[in-house]
Amino acid sequence: MAQKEIVALILAGGQGSRLGVLAENVAKPAVPFGGKYRIIDFALSNCINSGIDTVGVLTQYQPFELNKHIGIGRPWDLDRMNGGITILAPYMKTEKGEWYAGTADAVFQNIHYVDEMSPRYVIILSGDHIYKMDYNDMLEYHKEKHADATISVIDVPMEEAGRYGIMNTNRDGSIYEFEEKPENPKSTLASMGIYIFTWDMLREYLINDHLKSDTSHDFGKDIIPAMLKDKKRMFAYKFRGYWRDAGTISSYWESNLNLTEKNSGPDIYDPCWKIYSPDPAYPPHFVSDTGKVEKSVIADGCTIHGTVKNSVIFPGVTVNAGSVIEDSIIMSDTLIGCNTEICCSIIGENCVIGNEVKCGVGEFAENTYNPRIYNSNITVVGSNTIIPNNTVLGKNVVIGSFITPHDFETHYITSGGYVMKGGSNP
Repeated sequence: MAQKEIVALILAGGQGSRLGVLAENVAKPAVPFGGKYRIIDFALSNCINSGIDTVGVLTQYQPFELNKHIGIGRPWDLDRMNGGITILAPYMKTEKGEWYAGTADAVFQNIHYVDEMSPRYVIILSGDHIYKMDYNDMLEYHKEKHADATISVIDVPMEEAGRYGIMNTNRDGSIYEFEEKPENPKSTLASMGIYIFTWDMLREYLINDHLKSDTSHDFGKDIIPAMLKDKKRMFAYKFRGYWRDAGTISSYWESNLNLTEKNSGPDIYDPCWKIYSPDPAYPPHFVSDTGKVEKSVIADGCTIHGTVKNSVIFPGVTVNAGSVIEDSIIMSDTLIGCNTEICCSIIGENCVIGNEVKCGVGEFAENTYNPRIYNSNITVVGSNTIIPNNTVLGKNVVIGSFITPHDFETHYITSGGYVMKGGSNP
């Protein structure tokens, strides 16, 4: 096999617990996004647009949808003999199977895969971020600096810096300190979770980390601090562009709705930097004489008889007459009944929302199911759920997946309420 200059490893095993019912049955990178994509499409498209044709996808939690989506990599031109795409799942050791203990351990367990390609460099990517980036520019910077490791950073507002891993740098861009979620940040350069390493150096640190017992086996907590301690050449690469971790209900909702505003989200219409995805065979969308669409993304296969404003509608959705969808995300193959109002909500795939339903109405109230995850005005309905006719759902309500009309004890779910299978708190 021909030697590759650089190999990409996409960390795609994340559980996505902060996305609640949206990631209940899928890994976070496989969560639908933007009317026709899944979140991982951005990292995969960045790779092929950057000329990186050897990609390992490290999976773990609920990998079925992700594996099915990626297939043999054809949409991204990664179905090739020399390199291409490889799904890397935790595998059986001699005695037992072993989950990835952390991000660094996930790469350590696949050292043999990288060694087979014998690359000079490895780029480590997260499979759950929304952005467009030319990794070639970052690689050139890495080479110019003769770096052992280069970490992509983005400037964030000082008041938000405490939420991120912050890189403190010298004037030449070299990193002298890394602080994870600091109380008093010294800079606003937040790590994007995108790393380029010189492979021989990283390999050595992964092996040393594996042999330690007092480690999280994590890049941010262990590998990067160890390299800094050893005074390795580490540089921050400043990325200027749209980047979003769509890992919470509110950031997921916001980054989707950014697509309805010109110049506020990633330009998914740029012909020079396409975002690729499997393209299911739906007919063109149809807006009837009673239908009205304002400032929205409407995917193929949709039938719109009602009104859609400032929303993202995935393939195969039907919105019946008299219904109004506003500031909402409706996922694939969902049916919206007649005279229904949906505001500031996320509706999962394959749902049926009945007639005369009101969703996302009233005043905010703290969620009584899980206030840590559900903490905004957004009402969330899981996949494959049926909302009965004449039901009212307040703001910040969560309805689980596979809920049927029999699971509703009342047709009025007040703000902050919930309907889940079993009905108990998590």
